[in-house]
Formats: sequence, structure tokens, C-alpha cells
Amino acid sequence: MTINSIQMEKLVGYFILGFLLLMSYSSCDNAPKKPVPAIALEKSHVKIEVEGKAFRDLNKNGKLDIYEDTNAPIEDRINDLVAQMNLEEKAGSLFMPGVPVNDDGTIEKKPNATGPGARYPAAVENIVNGKLNHFNVWGIPSDPKLMGVWNNSLQNYAEENSRLGIPVTIASDPRHHFSNTIFSMSANGFTQFCETTGLGAIGDDELVKTFADIVRKEYLAVGIWVALHPQIDLSTEPRWPRISGTFGEDAALTARMATAYITGLQGSELNDQSVAAMTKHFPGGGPQREGLDPHFEIQKGQIYPGNNFDYHLIPFEAAFRAKTASIMPYYGIPTAQTDEDVAMAYNKSIITDLLRNKYQFDGVVCTDWGVTRPDAGMAAFGRTPWGVESLTEAERHYRILKAGCDQFGGNNDVEPVLEAYQMGIDEMGEEAMRQRMEQSAVRLLKNIFRTGLFENPYLNVEETKAIVGNPEFMKAGFEAQLKSVVMLKNKDQVMPIAREKKVYIPQRYVPAAQSFFGAPIPARWEDPIKPDLAKNYFNIAANPEEADMAIVVINNPENGRTAGYSEELAKTGDNGFLPISLQYDTYTATEARDPSLAGDSRPGDVLNRTYKNKIVTANNVSDLKMIRETVEKMNGKPVIVILRMINPAVVAEFESEVTGLIANFRVQDQAILDIISGKVEPSGLLPLQMPANMATVEQQFEDVPFDMTP
Repeated sequence: MTINSIQMEKLVGYFILGFLLLMSYSSCDNAPKKPVPAIALEKSHVKIEVEGKAFRDLNKNGKLDIYEDTNAPIEDRINDLVAQMNLEEKAGSLFMPGVPVNDDGTIEKKPNATGPGARYPAAVENIVNGKLNHFNVWGIPSDPKLMGVWNNSLQNYAEENSRLGIPVTIASDPRHHFSNTIFSMSANGFTQFCETTGLGAIGDDELVKTFADIVRKEYLAVGIWVALHPQIDLSTEPRWPRISGTFGEDAALTARMATAYITGLQGSELNDQSVAAMTKHFPGGGPQREGLDPHFEIQKGQIYPGNNFDYHLIPFEAAFRAKTASIMPYYGIPTAQTDEDVAMAYNKSIITDLLRNKYQFDGVVCTDWGVTRPDAGMAAFGRTPWGVESLTEAERHYRILKAGCDQFGGNNDVEPVLEAYQMGIDEMGEEAMRQRMEQSAVRLLKNIFRTGLFENPYLNVEETKAIVGNPEFMKAGFEAQLKSVVMLKNKDQVMPIAREKKVYIPQRYVPAAQSFFGAPIPARWEDPIKPDLAKNYFNIAANPEEADMAIVVINNPENGRTAGYSEELAKTGDNGFLPISLQYDTYTATEARDPSLAGDSRPGDVLNRTYKNKIVTANNVSDLKMIRETVEKMNGKPVIVILRMINPAVVAEFESEVTGLIANFRVQDQAILDIISGKVEPSGLLPLQMPANMATVEQQFEDVPFDMTP
């Protein structure tokens, strides 16, 4: 058989086409073919020149290693780096503790450091002592520029004081919402949006994408490369204290929001302009028994009385399609859903069988914070190894690695992982355990390479302040706040309020409380709307007698830090469990389950956690009293209630007595005033149900959406 010229041309053409396709394929996951950015060479303390081109000599050996070469394929760079890492360095890469950030941008821990991060050693101590390179920041300087200074100093320190010069990766919980809770940090110079539930009330995919894009730009400007969000749990249990971080209880809506959010953070592919999304809490943390939360020992398992486990997976399926970089499982046990009742991070059926195998997710899986700790030293972020309490700390780390997780959130002690490594050698052999450890290290390193930190972890701090909280971003945030406000009642068209009207706004009593970490918060009186701002919209009346109408501002019913449980009551021989009420006035739980659906049969735990017939009153019952007193004093004149929502409320307690009712998901006073004065038309829609009474709350199923009488 001979080949003629036409056939030869075809073969050559096929060869060229195949070669081009191969080159295209091989480069699709590579770093861009570009030199090290000038700012990295300017600020880096470890440099080398090769063939007239400058590179960062991260391991300080005087030559260009593959992992330092910006033009080498990412896979080759990762393999080269992992081959150079010793066991301690591989183990150190698997941790992400919280660290303090000094207000002046310095990196050494100060003796008077405060806040949650101050409980941990400084990042510099973790780099040297534990070979760590992933950190979570809580409190940060009020001047974003100083956060940039901190980042640059820390990256320099990592270059000089770690053997391989692996750059530091900084992560953060949400920082772009108006309120300040442990799960949503104060904006602190960042653009202010409504809470996530408010974004659900807007229901606009493009707006959420814009929100996430602003988050991305502002995070990158201060050196945050990993977002510990979005939270895409479904708020099917109305008493759960983490509803404000969700988009509501509609799975289809949340799936759309998740797609837009992750795309806004990462783009279509993770790259050097991305913030890596750590989507949480797989496989959905919403169905918590009667609203209790597994941060605390009183609640260890979430339940599925409606057999609706798969409904909670719908948003995560969207997150996988959007290529989320990381996933975080929740604390609780998926009660009766797998072959063993152990918490998500320990549960091989959840992490390996469901997440890895069914959904083919090969990104980073990071545990929620502190799930392996031996004690409750940090209260809420303390001992949460639900289902494996009898294991040692090292055995817990080994169990988590075997389940399929890669990273330990909130931990900084490497020794238990080194012990776990030896356990793996004893059980499966050294080669298999080495491969398992490296599998997680590779997943983590891949995200660091793809986000460009090996090329440039440095910031131009002069640009930081111009980016963070700039007027264009702030305008977008405020417009979102406006769109999130929900008008629930406007009897006789009492709104909009005319400019000449005299309006009485009573001061609000804020009862004493505890922070999430148990610190006391003293009682106080507050002006719920700043008078100097309100007078720009209408006249302020000093008392009800001279007013044309009144505005009363309240919070949703609040049950306290350890809602649903009383240690004092437990000491009397009672099981200690109490109702979590969504009404303000005294509530008797006549409709509660008995027995409870989530009793724990393990030794030392309470089997029947029922609170049937027990009585509670909301901590802020004073809000209800204020409404009723104002209605009485106004003597038939209109009263408008502004409800600041974290959880749903039984507004039937007062709704019939008032003329107007507006719900908002924690927005600025100006946004509310713009709505009630008619400057802006209200457009938000509730993304969750408002229960008619507590009986329907008790009768609904924790895992089922929209199953209350509203």
C-alpha cells in the first residue's frame, strides 16, 4: 500500500491539528504564560535571574525549580513542590486556624490583642512552629490599607522563614453585610449590603453576581483569597439561629443565587483574579431539630422527619456546576441518613460516597471550625466531635482524613495529624498513607497556584483604599438594601409619609445579653432611628400627643445565646431543654413533640429532649410592650412597625393593632426612611414563611419548606 500526495497532506494536516489540540488541552489548566509581576519582584526578598528573566527563589537554593517557574504547567509545579515537602510541611498545609490582625498592620501578636482571633497564636508563630500557610481572619484594622500592610509583611515573613516559601492564603467569613454577628463580620470599611436573606428577598441573579464581584474586588484589595461563603443552607427550620446567612427556604431560588454568587467570586474558572469560594454547609445545615444549633453540645444531630434529605442538596448541585473551589460540611450528625450516626466531617457516606463519588467533587473539603478539639475551651467553637466523642484527638483527625476531608478548620496543632499519619501507616501501609496525605496537599496547593499566589501574593496598598468601599460599590450596596425591604402591611395607604407629618419614634430598650462567645452585653436604651437623619424626612414629635403618627422599631423575638436549653434547669434533674419561641409574649409549648425526635441514646446523653408544656418568654418582650404602649398613647392615630429580621416572627401578636408593617433584613436607617417616605417603591418579597402562631411552628417538619400556616 502506498500513500499518495493527497493522503500525505491529509495525514500532515491531521498531525498538525492533533498537535494543536494537544497543546490546547495541556495548557487549559496552566498558569498564564507571563513573567512574575513587577510588584512581586519589587517586594519579594528572595529573587533569582535565569536567562535574563527574574523569578522568585522561594526555596532559596539559587536555582529555578519547576514550582517557581511561572511558565511551567500547574500540574508539574504542584508535583515538584509536593516532592520537596517533608511530612511536617504536608501536615501543616492541612490547617486553617484563626489569627489576630493588629490595628497597626504589624504581624507580631500583641499582649493586649482582643477578639476571637486573639485566642490563637499569631500567623508568624504558626508559620514557624507548625509549617502552616492557611489562615482565617476575624477582626481586622478599620483602615483597609493596614490590612494590606499586614498581608505584605506576612508574605515576606513566609518567604524568608519557611523552607519552601509557600505563600500565605487568607480566608474570611462574610464582611459585606450591614449587621455584625459572628457569622457576618462588621463591614469595617467594606461595602455594605443587606443580609443574605435580603438578597433572597430581592431574588435577582444579576444583582447577586454584582454583589459577589464587589466582594471579590474588595477581598483581593486587602489580601483575602478564600471566601468562607456562600452559605447555601435552606432555612426550612424557622427557629435556627443561622437563617440570616441563607437565601431562604426555596431550593430553586437558592440554587440560582448560589450559581450567581460563586460565578461572581471565581469567574467561570478559578484564576489569579478569583476569590476561591468555600461553599457551606454540605449537605445542608438547615433542618436542625427544633432550631437548636450543633455549635453547642445540646444539639448534635439534624433530623429529616419529612424524608426530605435530597431537597437540601439542590443548591449544592448548582454550586458544583458553578465549580466552587471548596466545600465545608456542617457540625451535625445527619440522623438516620447514613450507616453510622457520626458528624458530617467524620462521615464517609457523606464526604466520600456522596460528595466525592456521586457528585465527583475533587476540590478542597474543609471541616467546620474546631470539630476535633478535645474540650470546650472556646464554648461555641469548642468540642464538637459529634458521634466520635470517645476517640482521641489524633484518632479524630485520622477518621476525618479517611472520610475524605482535606483541611481542618480552626485548628493549628499539627501533632495529632502526625499521629494520625502513623495510624494510617499501621493500617494501610506507608505508601498508601503517603498518597492520602499528598492527595489533600495537592488539592490545597492547586487552589493556591490557580489563584496566582505563587506569582504574586503582594498588594499595592496605595490602591487598597481606593478600591475598598469606593462610592460606586457603596451605591450598589445601598440600592440592594432598598430592594430587599419588604412591605407587609400598609392600611389606608399610611405610607408614604408626607414631609410635613409629625412622627413620634420611641426609644427602644435593648435587654442585657451575651455575645456568641459568652461575653456579657449590658442593657441599654437606643434611638432605633437616628433623629438627625429622620428629621430630613419628616418632623420629629417629642411625644405621642403632638404626633400625627408613630414609628416603632423592633427586632424579631430573641431567645438568647443558648436558646433552647438551661443549665440551671438541668441541675434540678430536668432534661434542661426549653422551647425556642418566635413570639414575644409568654409561650407554653403545648404542641411540642413528646418524645423528641432527636434524643441521643449514647451514654451520658439525654434520650428524650422534649420541652412539652414548658414556658418561655422572649428576651425582648419589651419590644411587644413598646408597640402596645405606643398604640395606646397614639389613641387611634397610625402606628408603623419596622421589624428588623434575623428569624421569622409571629407578627399576629400585634399586626391587627398597627397600621403599617415593614420587614427588613438588617439595612441602614436611610434605606427604611427612603421606603416609608415614598422616595423608593418597596419591592422585596419574603423568601421564607412568617408563621401564624407557634402551634404551626411546632407541627412543621424541620427539613420541609413552606409547610407552616403563614
